[in-house]
Amino acid sequence: MDLAIEASVAAIGFSSPNPPVGAVILDAAGTVVGVGHTQPPGGPHAEVVALAQAGEAARGGTAVVTLEPCDHTGRTGPCTQALLDAGIARVFYGVSDPNPEAAGGADRLIAAGVPVVGGVFEADIRWGVLRPWLFRRQHGRPLVTAKVASTMDGRVAAPDRTSRWITGPEARLHAHAQRARVDAIVVGTGTALADDPSLTARRSDDTLHPHQPVRVVMGLRDLPPEAKLHDDSAPLVQVRSHRPEDVFAQVPDALWVLVEGGPGVLGAFLSAGLVDEIHWYLAPTVLGDGIPAVADGDVTTLTQAHRFRRESFAALGDDLLVTLVPRTD
Repeated sequence: MDLAIEASVAAIGFSSPNPPVGAVILDAAGTVVGVGHTQPPGGPHAEVVALAQAGEAARGGTAVVTLEPCDHTGRTGPCTQALLDAGIARVFYGVSDPNPEAAGGADRLIAAGVPVVGGVFEADIRWGVLRPWLFRRQHGRPLVTAKVASTMDGRVAAPDRTSRWITGPEARLHAHAQRARVDAIVVGTGTALADDPSLTARRSDDTLHPHQPVRVVMGLRDLPPEAKLHDDSAPLVQVRSHRPEDVFAQVPDALWVLVEGGPGVLGAFLSAGLVDEIHWYLAPTVLGDGIPAVADGDVTTLTQAHRFRRESFAALGDDLLVTLVPRTD
């Protein structure tokens, strides 16, 4: 299952709006003979990719899949039938499929005489690679991660609005890797006009990651024709609104949205209750004055504060990454 999870990571972004699933096929002796992940919409699912790699070696073998095999005919046929046709003798999966149209794969396989075991590494998968897809299935909207890079005193720019570079290369590389996993990245027109960003996901050698998120700019001002956001490195969507909810209508298939906007945009998403996670990159720097990370005019007293709890933290060079999720108590 570790290998199947590793394979599924490569499908993040590419498979949207379908779930990023990984599959491993073992032959009858227990040797890995096929590994695959979900392809872009309309392409084969993870099980089919892994079975194709395994060929006849799959007969009498075992399939290990992060998500319950589908029993549904859509743009592709049911994975249950592909497993049965290949002669798979046992199936292990991580998370049960919550989609009523595709669910029932385990029952179909058991009815055909194939032993099935579910719940393998379920928590790791549910709160890991499948989290955005499962979140959308439950809430009907994308998972929203807000990204902030600030000084220790919460400033994202100096009083003269200079901001490059607050964090170090390790933190910036991590942030770019995160961009390569999401479906859309959101900024406001203020950031787009002031910084002229490209909002692409880049590697350490400045080449582009294979997957690029849709670039979303929200606000009422126009972008100049020469703005980098008009290039062909990734799609651009302009949302003529200050309402975060209107962003979702412009990226209807997105599973995961990254908000990298300035203080006003982040404040708007917080005020609307639409921040499900914060990635806060803290640099060991104190400005004492400058542009704050968040501007939310709805908060006037401590009891109105947006409360989060620390989920994890990690050192990235000299910087610190703190991951926060909303408090539920």
